[in-house]
Amino acid sequence: MRERNGKERIVVIGNGMAGTACVEEILKLAPARFDVTVFGAERHSYNRVLLAQVLTGEKTLEDISLHNREWYAGKGINLHAGARITEIKRWSRVVVTESGLEAPYDRLIFATGSLPVMPPIPGIDKEGVLPFRNIGDCERIASFCRAGGRAVVIGGGLLGLEAAWSLKKLGMETTLVHIMDRLMERQLDLRAASFLKDDIDKTGIKVLLNKKTEGLLGNGRVEGLKLSDGSTIPADLVVVSTGIRPNAELARSAGIYCNRGIVVSDCMQTYDPAVFAVGECVEHRGATFGLVGPIFDQARVLANHLAGDARLVFKSQTTSVRLKVPGIELYSAGEVEETEGVEAIEYLDKGARTYKKLLVSEGRLKGIVMYGDTHDGPRLFSSLLEGEDISHKRKTIFAAESARGSADSIEAMPDNAIVCGCRGVTKKAIVDAITTKGLFTREDIKRETGASSSCGGCAPLVERILEATLGSDFNPSSKQGLCACTRYTRDDVVKNIRELGLRNVAEVLSTLGWEGVGCEECRPAINYYGYMANPSGWEDDPGSRLVNERAKANIQNDGTFSVVPRIYGGVVTPGELKKIADAAVKFDVPLVKITGGQRIALVGVKRTDLKPIWEDLGMRSGAAYAKAVRTVKTCVGSTHCRYGTQDSMSFGMELEKRYEGVWTPAKVKMGVSGCPRNCAEAGIKDIGIVGLSGAWEIYAGGSGGIEVARARKLSSVKTSDEAVAIADALLQLYREEAEYGERLFKWMEREGVESIKKTLANDEKSGGLRKRLEISLASLSDPWKEKALERPPAA
Repeated sequence: MRERNGKERIVVIGNGMAGTACVEEILKLAPARFDVTVFGAERHSYNRVLLAQVLTGEKTLEDISLHNREWYAGKGINLHAGARITEIKRWSRVVVTESGLEAPYDRLIFATGSLPVMPPIPGIDKEGVLPFRNIGDCERIASFCRAGGRAVVIGGGLLGLEAAWSLKKLGMETTLVHIMDRLMERQLDLRAASFLKDDIDKTGIKVLLNKKTEGLLGNGRVEGLKLSDGSTIPADLVVVSTGIRPNAELARSAGIYCNRGIVVSDCMQTYDPAVFAVGECVEHRGATFGLVGPIFDQARVLANHLAGDARLVFKSQTTSVRLKVPGIELYSAGEVEETEGVEAIEYLDKGARTYKKLLVSEGRLKGIVMYGDTHDGPRLFSSLLEGEDISHKRKTIFAAESARGSADSIEAMPDNAIVCGCRGVTKKAIVDAITTKGLFTREDIKRETGASSSCGGCAPLVERILEATLGSDFNPSSKQGLCACTRYTRDDVVKNIRELGLRNVAEVLSTLGWEGVGCEECRPAINYYGYMANPSGWEDDPGSRLVNERAKANIQNDGTFSVVPRIYGGVVTPGELKKIADAAVKFDVPLVKITGGQRIALVGVKRTDLKPIWEDLGMRSGAAYAKAVRTVKTCVGSTHCRYGTQDSMSFGMELEKRYEGVWTPAKVKMGVSGCPRNCAEAGIKDIGIVGLSGAWEIYAGGSGGIEVARARKLSSVKTSDEAVAIADALLQLYREEAEYGERLFKWMEREGVESIKKTLANDEKSGGLRKRLEISLASLSDPWKEKALERPPAA
């Protein structure tokens, strides 16, 4: 059966990750051969790996969407979103939707995914008892969440832990109940699981192990759990995460052979030669699948057969897992316990909370468990998949792997190894993209293949593949000169300032043999780099500053200026308000404006009035004109708000007093919110801090300007002092590593979030950063009180 245009008709049931992967692979191999129709029971196609981040609000549905309708239309695909298939007429090869729509097929692909296992617990059907498997579950769970509410998660596997973390982040008092003796018992041994429990406890999530839920309490709506030991736990919301099962009922009703899942061959074909299946709905050689990695392999194999090549076969391989809970580094693959014929190689540093364990049989890796330091996980995983004999390096394998050259380790990685588990991108796909499309950066690879575009955990591995593939052409630090005046880069300038003790812009230009006297692009950059590298000895050059910084005010379109005094955390006294009002009247200021940074701007001040108005105000400069820390926005927090969990107002004022005016590569805005409702908009600030019950979360890399960026979480700590320590180290790292004019979120994109987190977690490096920041903070003074502007500033 074929349409008149001669194309074979493929119908795909399921528009999730598996169905979408199939369509993408088919289009790659035979874009003109098939007429493709896709039916999705859900209205959206999205990356379910990132559902926890949607629940917390870190990402939106749009952020995790795989493709929009325009993509399908552009590819000539017939998309029926929100259309559930209820019947398959195999003998006439037609599928039927619940609305009665019929679609004929020549080849049918099941990609119906899995269903959550809801255990037969009395009361499981009560209102407020929900699974966590799709976007609808996210929306329903979110509707039950409120600050101070009580949530219980049943199940201590990957998804259960991610759900518990998300609920805690939303301000819920969260308890995790697990029937086994340890968390993630399929992926971790007792020691690694013990480390994990300790770290989960530190987040404020209460973990109960060896606890069986016997019933759910409440009249109609859940009010608590009853455990097998007779104890009870109060709950306003219960999230069930106790596993999944293949969604094979539609196939079974059509007479397609099923066991636990839809039984398929090595080419993903069912017992009906016209019907195929991929993803979590299948059963292959007795195995079912719950992780995304194998799905993409299955899609490639199926597309290969449909396109007529038919040389690929699906082989179920060991998969690796990471836990997507910020601040927890965990990596696991294969076996986790010693058995007969399988022995362990272990490394343990209790002080650093680092644990590594390799399971070995006959000289070859059979399993990997890593906690704390997972840097070598992907490379060891490649050795496991390749079946490499590691007998000769048993005694040095951990040290050897850490020191081993990137090119060597990448060379040993098989072509079909999954590099990006979120998007199913293989090493070969990345290498091919580099060599055929002339890619040189990770951003290029992200754009072309999608690798490192989701959780970012594979970014370091992508970089190593770049290095191995490009060889001598790879230069991660390759940068252009500061400007057309010179070939010297930012790093060259900073290095010479430090090593030669250069003290001003003129010395830099003279020493480095600049062409001419510099320009408006390089001189401000040199002036900043000098102050950053030598804060106590650098001689500021007002002539190398931009006009606003020379004037200590922002020039307006009519030549007047805006004057913005410092208002710490947006908290102003009646006396300060009176000063501002009196100055506005005295100097005939045409506009008094409340700013987005919780300050008051006097707009339209004549340049001749700048110095007098500063003196009358008697307030410190708000640095609204500077590449510096400008504001720390706050909410009233626990001081006044009934939802507040932390004193964000006092903490924000403390931070602003600490950092006010410190020179940075670009403007820096901060925010401190007293609860996850985030009224101070910490999620779109350069540095944001959010209060939870008994903890502070530190975010960075947000932006609410021309380019909108969501801040990324860096850490969670218990005290404000710990939060200040992280903010200090982050701010100084940005000051030292970013290009002049580079916003913090752009620097984080370039540097990589994981790389930054590792630096901040290194006590020696972060301690050095904090000490160097203290030197800069000690050198600060209020520019409005300086006598540098004896004459009106030049434009």
